[in-house]
Amino acid sequence: MNEAGAVVAPGPFAAAVAAARARGALVVQPRMGFGDPATMRAGLDAVARAPATTVATLTLDSYTRLGDHEAAERALAEGAPLNGYPIVAHPPDVTRRVLDGARRHGVPVQVRHGSALPEDIFAALLRTGVDATEGGPVSYCLPYSRVPLREAVRSWARCCARFARMRDAGVEPHLESFGGCLLGQLCPPSLLVAVTVLEGMFFRQHGLRSLSLSYAQQTCAEQDEEALAALHRLTGELLPGLDTHVVLYTYMGVYPRTRPGALRLLGAAARLAVRGGAARLIVKTPAEAHRIPTVEENVAALVHAARVAAAEPPARPSVADTGIYAEARTLVEAVLELDPDVGLALCRAFERGVLDIPYCLHPDNAGQARGYLTDRGRLVWARPGRMPVRVDRRGGGGEMTSERLLTALSHVAARYDEEAASAVGRDGVRELAG
Repeated sequence: MNEAGAVVAPGPFAAAVAAARARGALVVQPRMGFGDPATMRAGLDAVARAPATTVATLTLDSYTRLGDHEAAERALAEGAPLNGYPIVAHPPDVTRRVLDGARRHGVPVQVRHGSALPEDIFAALLRTGVDATEGGPVSYCLPYSRVPLREAVRSWARCCARFARMRDAGVEPHLESFGGCLLGQLCPPSLLVAVTVLEGMFFRQHGLRSLSLSYAQQTCAEQDEEALAALHRLTGELLPGLDTHVVLYTYMGVYPRTRPGALRLLGAAARLAVRGGAARLIVKTPAEAHRIPTVEENVAALVHAARVAAAEPPARPSVADTGIYAEARTLVEAVLELDPDVGLALCRAFERGVLDIPYCLHPDNAGQARGYLTDRGRLVWARPGRMPVRVDRRGGGGEMTSERLLTALSHVAARYDEEAASAVGRDGVRELAG
């Protein structure tokens, strides 16, 4: 109920995901954004009409993400291309007409942005009635900005409290943590799981009750399944009584350069989403390694992922336990011991190195932790810095040299391109479907 005592219904976004889960369908979602309102509306319309269970995305441009709204306005005035939709620069009535491209089909829209200081963006969401967005004080600060973490935490706290007030109008807003992605690669899964759960707890502390927790596909399917199981378990333990679901991101690092390799990787992500019990999959296209995808390429990738997911058996009841849950729980508890306020605890955790993102160059990150790929392709800790995690030397090697780093960064792309080439060689010249 809201403060007036009226029943608060789930927002359109959360309701659509819940309905799909009840049917046993995986929701597939693009990361699409265009500066031109007509193109953006056409893209939302195409996603909504795709033969798949979709939610649509309004991805914002870099100027808006950085708060440089004057630059976005100049680009619009000069007809210069933008790499996303400048929601603050466009008048609210223009954005409402854009959103109608999906809403008239009953498909909700989530705004994705990447901003460490997103108050203008949240204000624009409220003006246009968008009930779903994503990010977080850590996940959109340390990897993507030089904004001090304490400033990002304060800004996100204000945004959450303001967003929660949609409830007064009878709509429960939905916020997704980007914490399960961080830099997108070469981060052992326990830290990804811990950060997204901590951001979820931060959101709850500031009034939000409908959340999604994220995880990005990494380098080893078995390890990823275990990480998703750990994320489900910790969500149930630490965020009880909320409307929650898990969202999986297709691999966020260097992408395969060939179309068959990219389709194989996307298919692997769709199967992982089903096996790992994710409700939603963020889809990438075969164009990712080369340029910004077109509307048609986004829709084709959604349809491909949905078909692969529909053919995959249901989630597995159990997976092997190599300690990801225990390590993630230890990290969460170590942070929460630093302060009863989750935002302050996160700041102190990074100040003291209790949390430390490998290869992250932000000034507030200790930069002492390192991960590496084992001979079996699993991501483990080479150096934990001051984090309460263990180092497992059984996988071969340890310290990440520059040569090993470059090899690790291209490991997934090379593997899937090579596997696709081998499959084509065996089966004749045909396009692989994953």
